[in-house]
Amino acid sequence: MSRASQPTSSTETAARQRGGGGNAIALLVIASCQLMVVLDITIVNIALPDIQRSLDFSTTSLSWVVNAYTLTFGGLLLLGGRTGDILGRRRVFIVGVLLFVLASLLGGLAQNEAQLLSARALQGVGGAIASPTALALISTTFREGPERNRAFGVFAAVSAGGGAIGLLAGGILVEYLNWRWVLFVNVPIGLLIALATPRFIKESERHPGRFDLAGALTSTIGMVLLVYGFIRAAQEGWRDGLTLASFAAAVVVLTMFVLIERRSRQPITPLHMFADRNRAGTYGIMLCLAAAIFGMFFFLTLFVQNVLGFSPLAAGFAFLPVSAVIAVGAGLASRFLPTYGPKPFMVVGAILAAAGLGWLTLTDVDSTYAGSILGPMLVFSLGMGMEFVSLTLMALSNVSTEETGAASGLLNATQQVGGSLGLSILVTMYGTASRNEAEDQIPAFLAQATPAERLRFQRTGELPAPWSNEVLTSGVSAAFVMAAIFTVIAALIAVVVIQVRASDLERLKGGAGPPGV
Repeated sequence: MSRASQPTSSTETAARQRGGGGNAIALLVIASCQLMVVLDITIVNIALPDIQRSLDFSTTSLSWVVNAYTLTFGGLLLLGGRTGDILGRRRVFIVGVLLFVLASLLGGLAQNEAQLLSARALQGVGGAIASPTALALISTTFREGPERNRAFGVFAAVSAGGGAIGLLAGGILVEYLNWRWVLFVNVPIGLLIALATPRFIKESERHPGRFDLAGALTSTIGMVLLVYGFIRAAQEGWRDGLTLASFAAAVVVLTMFVLIERRSRQPITPLHMFADRNRAGTYGIMLCLAAAIFGMFFFLTLFVQNVLGFSPLAAGFAFLPVSAVIAVGAGLASRFLPTYGPKPFMVVGAILAAAGLGWLTLTDVDSTYAGSILGPMLVFSLGMGMEFVSLTLMALSNVSTEETGAASGLLNATQQVGGSLGLSILVTMYGTASRNEAEDQIPAFLAQATPAERLRFQRTGELPAPWSNEVLTSGVSAAFVMAAIFTVIAALIAVVVIQVRASDLERLKGGAGPPGV
């Protein structure tokens, strides 16, 4: 090991002196960063109407306030993980956090569409650098066994519950301040994380190498094209020329990516990771579950505000139990994983998620929050808490130290891209069902509408309540059917593909496990 790649003696000495307390603070720093990055996916959702009025967004362009972040975040995660492997994870982690802080400040100060969308894209870049590095830092900071299992449990709970926390935080900030604070709030949090990191987290070993720029470029462009194709399909239909062109281009570019990675001496994504059936199955499960959880937050947010009439603040509080129950599920999984292994939690977690979403398909315009939403939401959340701990551990199991950044980056990329792709599919299902329902509701509306209401409908094409509630509810129910199918597929992958070996259980209990890991 070169001198430049070694942790400083003062850092190591301080870590020994702090012992468990130092590791607890290190985990707090890492988890806080992940929470900041993850909740930014949803925190702006409740603020979108205020953003639209403030910066004169059109309804179509408003969707890019969310998409600009998720596209750059998901597209660059692989590069972020590899950068940490080569340059040192702590160093890259700090750079990613500071870039996220700068982008949040610029976004809060934005005066027009272009400025805000550029800032949101830059936030995605910062998040893509910080998030996979944060996960990899757990592997280098905590001893394998129960200590690392608990750390992964906390990280997984934050990753899964951050969306609900973001909705609550967004509701509070919009209600009592204004939409700009959903971005400004990241500035003090990010600065504290950046200041605490050198004191409580030691630098990882650097693995000299070259950046696979061709692989990074093709993977990023390919995933962005694929995500954009689904988003475009949701908006313009599957026969739209640009939709088809995006899918075709994505196939070509991603094929180039695979060919480049097969020939590269130091690939950004070592393809041999997929030779391990457990890891390949883990990525497939994450792809399906991410689609489900993104869809649940998106459509339930619409339902509770538009049909149940919740205010932004009330809607935020409505999702608070999700985070609490996800934490319970994550805690149960991390505690019993050494005894039973991750597979039972993968299977049971996916079944619970499917049951919750199946229950939500019964939602109608007469549903209430306590009677129809809270119960299935809690069942879903318990399953997701179990899943995220198990998936995180399995994705990084039997991965060599120099490749943990790439492995964690791929897991995060699967989550973000799966969420974006899945949500677009669910929106397409929603659009088809809601259009069909609208055709049934329009005659009833016209039979009772006043001349003024008829004129408004001719101008906007939008039905007023209560007819609009019927349309939205029908679309939401159809979307939940598709989301439930995603979770059933995840359960089948867990049953058929995942195999837990005796050596895996030994490692979870703190044993030596296989060499070289």
